[in-house]
Amino acid sequence: MLTTRTIADDILELKEQRKAIVLAHHYQDSEIQELADSVGDSLELARRAKQFDGDVIAFCGVWFMAETAKVLNPSKKVIVPDREAGCSLVDSCPVEQVREFKKRNPEYAIVSYINTSVEVKAESDILCTSRNAVAVVNSIPAEQPILFLPDINLGNYVKKQTGRENMKIWQGACIVHATFPARRVVAARTEHPDALVAAHPECPPDVLRMADFIGSTSAIIDWCVHQSSQEFIVMTESGVSHSLHRLAPEKKFYFVANENCNCSECPYMRKNTLPKLLACLENLEPTVELAPGIIERARVPIERMLQVK
Repeated sequence: MLTTRTIADDILELKEQRKAIVLAHHYQDSEIQELADSVGDSLELARRAKQFDGDVIAFCGVWFMAETAKVLNPSKKVIVPDREAGCSLVDSCPVEQVREFKKRNPEYAIVSYINTSVEVKAESDILCTSRNAVAVVNSIPAEQPILFLPDINLGNYVKKQTGRENMKIWQGACIVHATFPARRVVAARTEHPDALVAAHPECPPDVLRMADFIGSTSAIIDWCVHQSSQEFIVMTESGVSHSLHRLAPEKKFYFVANENCNCSECPYMRKNTLPKLLACLENLEPTVELAPGIIERARVPIERMLQVK
């Protein structure tokens, strides 16, 4: 009996030929997550990229994540399925404005969320992710003023958690998380009164005030899986449903639509597809190319972030 060869088979074969690893963010389509060697949030994938000893990293996420992988693996080829997989937070924080701030305020420590361009990373003192942002800010001497960029909601959450008054916050926002309306959370809680609410700290403050748990993507997954409750309203990108249903198939998860697309999907993350992943493994492009100087400068704040527990 003949078997039909699938695109997934071709990807797995090419991955082996190329000595490649496929890294996928939780916000990718389920079919990409199924093929990935590692699925995680930004911090987990940065650490996984650093540990890789093959030849090619196929990064299924958005461009800034692939740049981070290249900084940590300058001798490796880093490819992405779609060059246009960008990020609204990256777009909200031009490096020229960061340089101007540093020139006018040399006393400030620059704490940059990982959702920034490699050029902004190179201007930063230390990076953070939503998982370790509080710990990163607490690692800086209390008397030193901080510029936290670029996410305003994460910055305000960190400021509240740390009690850090000498902290300026950039005015960027995620087009997915920042547009979750509180009224829809209220409606979801009315419809599902037994459900607990888990929210990403990029969500607006009025959404976070209704949350039973606030954490990074992977932290939300872990919390939902280990709670005794059987129902959850999940305030983050709906790609996490793949891991949630895989790890807790008996539980129910509800996602609230945002105002931008009346859905809970990131349009940038969803640009990556299996055909594009196959093509990038075949052609070894789009490729992340970075100058040695920018790699050297960006690596310092990334390594500092990775050292924070």
